[in-house]
Amino acid sequence: MKFPILSRSLIGLALLGGLLGTSLLTNTASAAAPAQVKTQVPGYYRYALGNLEITALYDGYVDLDSKLLKGLRAAEVQTLLARMFVADIKGVQTAVNAYLVNTGEHLVLVDAGAASCFGPSLGKVLDNVRAAGYSPEAVDTVLLTHMHPDHICGLLSAEGKMAFPKATVWAAQEDADFWLSDKIAAAAPAGNQPFFKMARDAVAPYQAAGQFRSFKKGEALMPGISAVASPGHTPGHTSYLLGTPSKGLLIWGDIVHNHAVQFAHPEVSIEFDTDQKQAIASRKALFEQAAKAGWAIAGAHLPFPGLGHVRKDAKGYAWVPVEFSPLRSDR
Repeated sequence: MKFPILSRSLIGLALLGGLLGTSLLTNTASAAAPAQVKTQVPGYYRYALGNLEITALYDGYVDLDSKLLKGLRAAEVQTLLARMFVADIKGVQTAVNAYLVNTGEHLVLVDAGAASCFGPSLGKVLDNVRAAGYSPEAVDTVLLTHMHPDHICGLLSAEGKMAFPKATVWAAQEDADFWLSDKIAAAAPAGNQPFFKMARDAVAPYQAAGQFRSFKKGEALMPGISAVASPGHTPGHTSYLLGTPSKGLLIWGDIVHNHAVQFAHPEVSIEFDTDQKQAIASRKALFEQAAKAGWAIAGAHLPFPGLGHVRKDAKGYAWVPVEFSPLRSDR
């Protein structure tokens, strides 16, 4: 077959291009890629609610044994985990989150993380406060949802001093009376006694400085932040409603430990609950309130940033995580 001169030229160019392409691919393949970075982004995420700026802070993670969940057969738990693509290898990876609230007048930290109480996978709150553009010295108020070590040990620096030296630390009266009681600690099972000591140690320098206080049910804390009693996980477990009941964000502490299981089955408790029946009742009540009111939710053990909404389903509830967004004034 004879080709016109133009066609021969095009064929030649195509062949030349193919050879050059092969050469370029060969050269690219032989060049080494940059070294993998092997670090994650800083653990903070901002959320706006009216004139409040909320910054979710990642303290780290702990692998919780799924057998700690009570109220369902193990096979049912595994089915729920698999449906949500939650791996249960050395336990279920469970986030520990804290929340920094800038009201314009106060810089309020809700929970302080675990510091060094539970190993190297936790203890990042201070680093992430700084990464988020704040200094620990600027925090003037710390509100504790409860006094378990993964929420209170972060009150101390690595040197055992006040990590938030200008802050007044607040806890519910019932939790303070329980966790700071020598009598209750002495009567507790031996395996639980270290938790009492960690709570006492964490607040000791604040007590010495006159910066630890407790509040009673119904007591006003500050404009724009209300305490919502949600006991059961601990005697004084407290959630905090930011904004207003019609447009609010509820920081609910340890109402949920496993999103794959407990939203679908709010009747499932966890071994750590002081009063499992009361913890279940508090969870069901808050699920109903949050779903009905449309509150945004911030959870200490929900996948970071732990922000989203509760949706009522035909059976049980579902977790709807927040969508990444810039801070928009029109939403």
